[in-house]
Amino acid sequence: MHSALVRVQNVFGFFTTVAFCTAIVVALSVTVIPQTPSASLELRNVQVVKGRPNYSSTRKQEYAHIKFDLDADLTSLFNWNTKQVFVWITATYPAKGPSGPPSQAIIWDAIISSGSQKNPSTPFTLYSYFTTPSKPTVKSRRPSKSKKDVAAEEAPGLIRLKNSKPKYQIADISGQLSATSNVTLELGWNMQPWVGALTWTIREDSSWGRWKGIVGARSKEFNIPSLNVKGVNQEAVKGLGKPEKAAQASPIVK
Repeated sequence: MHSALVRVQNVFGFFTTVAFCTAIVVALSVTVIPQTPSASLELRNVQVVKGRPNYSSTRKQEYAHIKFDLDADLTSLFNWNTKQVFVWITATYPAKGPSGPPSQAIIWDAIISSGSQKNPSTPFTLYSYFTTPSKPTVKSRRPSKSKKDVAAEEAPGLIRLKNSKPKYQIADISGQLSATSNVTLELGWNMQPWVGALTWTIREDSSWGRWKGIVGARSKEFNIPSLNVKGVNQEAVKGLGKPEKAAQASPIVK
């Protein structure tokens, strides 16, 4: 007859085997779910200012302040195995040297949590759910929302940014950014699952099974103005034509 310690070891070994196999099944099951992210990224305004990198520095350098419009739909990236999605926008411009790689700098980023992470189910939350007395319902005069509207509000992955300010100003190692040409903005993402490997941005011209590349994640090329110029708006973007009416900042990130 087996001792109590041997029985505990057998039960624990069986539990870890089942948990490991379940994790593999969960990680592989999301590959059959289609992903079709889309975005629209446009330049709103760019200005160049000069300042010191820190208080103790006596040398000034140039900084580019880029405003942008972003309309992205990343809801297809969220499934039962998605913990959160890290989203960022990079500004890419040619290197100063003739043979150097292009330079990249992040101007904006955000973390979009899944619904399960915003409202996690733990023993403490379940206990409070059954023990907390329910509040009496009060009728509201406002018109009730449809199921489609409620589902759209609860779905994570929708980003609506109009005339948004950047989180970070960009600077070059040479200290000069004015009169830089062929600059583009690009949206990227990194999906962090509960179980499995991290997945990164799939480009528009590529795909992986049922996962399609993101569409419209790159803006049109534009030029950073000189230091004495007040700013460059959509008129400076190649092929955009007349600029639209300036919009107010109304960020929505879900």
